[in-house]
Parts: sequence; structure tokens; C-alpha cells
Amino acid sequence: MNKQIITGNLVRDPEKGTTPSGVNYARFTVAVRKRFHREGEADSDFFRVTAWRGLGDSCMKYLAKGRKVGVIGPSSFSCYLGNDGQPRGQIEIQADEVEFLSPKGQNGSSAQDDGYAQVPDEELPEDWQ
Repeated sequence: MNKQIITGNLVRDPEKGTTPSGVNYARFTVAVRKRFHREGEADSDFFRVTAWRGLGDSCMKYLAKGRKVGVIGPSSFSCYLGNDGQPRGQIEIQADEVEFLSPKGQNGSSAQDDGYAQVPDEELPEDWQ
């Protein structure tokens, strides 16, 4: 069984897309704080998420950078060469379910208080910025 369950914060606003056949989707990146940190520093994993059709439309409507979100769905791993020529990898989740966990009207500003990662753009892998 291939099913991931993650909870974290969006690192930027979702991006809307449409396939050539006209299917809508939303794509966003979620930062998930690791349980154990390197030498006292906060450390996060980053997951690309794609939500299709109506779920993607809801994500576009209700999600924004910094919002806390829960995602459930199958994952895949892909390898590629970064801009620096170094091999990189990324995990992408095809969302079956997305839970909007930030209270309505909250922009995610209290994320540091509840243990979820607020990740500055400069800490993202270079190909995800």
C-alpha cells in the first residue's frame, strides 16, 4: 500500500494549472518539520503536492503561504539534475484528501507556536524556489 500522511505548512501560495485535456489541478509544496534536528537547528522535509479537479479548486480558494495543511495520498519519487549539476530527488504526493488546518482567517502566523515549520524561501532546495 502506498499512502503518505503529512502535516505541515505551505511554503508559498498554490499554483493553478490545467492539463491539455482541460483537467484543473493545484500544485503546492508543504514543509514538514523533522522530529529530530541537526545540532539544535530546525530541519524540514519538503513534499510537492498535486490536488486534482474539485479538490484542487478548493485548495486554490482556501490555501495560501504559511497555512497549515494535512495531506493524504499516494507518493512517488523522482530524480533529476539541479541547476548546479548535482543529482536531486523529490517526493510528490497525489492528494486524495486535503485538510485545511489553519483557522479561518488565519494566515499561518502562529505556525511557530504550534511546532510546524515556517520555512524562508532561502532554505528551500534551489529548484523549488
